[in-house]
Amino acid sequence: MTDWHIFRGSGTPHDWVTPPAPPWRNFATAASLRLAENLWWERNPIDLERARTYQPEPKELEALNVALFLRRPLLITGPPGTGKSTLPYSVAYELGLGSVLRWPINSRSTLQEGLYRYDAVGRLQDSNLSGVGDRHSPAGIGQYIRLGPLGTALLPFDRPRVLLIDEIDKSDVDLPNDLLNVLEEGEFQIPELIRGGERGEHVFIHGQDEPVPLPGGTVRCSTFPVVVLTSNGERDFSPAFLRRCVRLELSVPGPDRLARIVESHLGPEYRSRSADLIAHFLSQRDSAQLSTDQLLNAVFLTMNVEVADRRQLIDSVLRSLSSTV
Repeated sequence: MTDWHIFRGSGTPHDWVTPPAPPWRNFATAASLRLAENLWWERNPIDLERARTYQPEPKELEALNVALFLRRPLLITGPPGTGKSTLPYSVAYELGLGSVLRWPINSRSTLQEGLYRYDAVGRLQDSNLSGVGDRHSPAGIGQYIRLGPLGTALLPFDRPRVLLIDEIDKSDVDLPNDLLNVLEEGEFQIPELIRGGERGEHVFIHGQDEPVPLPGGTVRCSTFPVVVLTSNGERDFSPAFLRRCVRLELSVPGPDRLARIVESHLGPEYRSRSADLIAHFLSQRDSAQLSTDQLLNAVFLTMNVEVADRRQLIDSVLRSLSSTV
């Protein structure tokens, strides 16, 4: 770690100062929303475990901090089980950036899904009901709009939100390029609000039940969010997309890192007693596709279950991910 690193990978929250943005990434929007402290981590112990136990390598720290300074998305490529999707949780926890906004990608995902959804049917039904007696009154259009994870990340918070766009290589071929303008400009418009001439509307946001004000129908960030995109390397991306990202390629962890991972999740006693199991895992990984969480499962199981044939128990957990039997 060097002094300029904001994210240290220590698993411990600490104070930090936002560095100056490059002139071409300074969005110059006044922050109108405060990222309040909440009990999200306490209510989500699994995510807290991910955040505290992540063991980043120096190149991961370097790439993440470069992305933070340059206000650019971080594209992480690597095989399953290398911790690609865990890094954002560690960043959010250590830097006090609230809950992670997660957008899992599949072949049907669209830019619209990531930005916002408009419940036109619900608004029409409520509008029809408003004419029945005096019990109903039509709600503002903002009450039928909910921002998606990307749309929420681009709100003008006083601190950047953390957005995980998971498995971008699973998307339709057009989605990465569809993201370019939004990620470059740090803003988007909601036509339903603009067409209606709505001002001062409140809209719902991802992961929150209370609406927030959205004047003018334009969402524009005050500081660029911490955007982490993950890819299993199953497809190539266009040069236009790649040049806008800081890129990081992860390899499978070696014996020393595996030992640190076991210790961070299970404690020093498990590390000292699992050296032979780690060696067996590494010998199997050369010929079969295995992930680190399989090793953790095998270590925990064999240290807490008494069986006559320990090797058979290990083999039942360390099954190749490329095998269908």
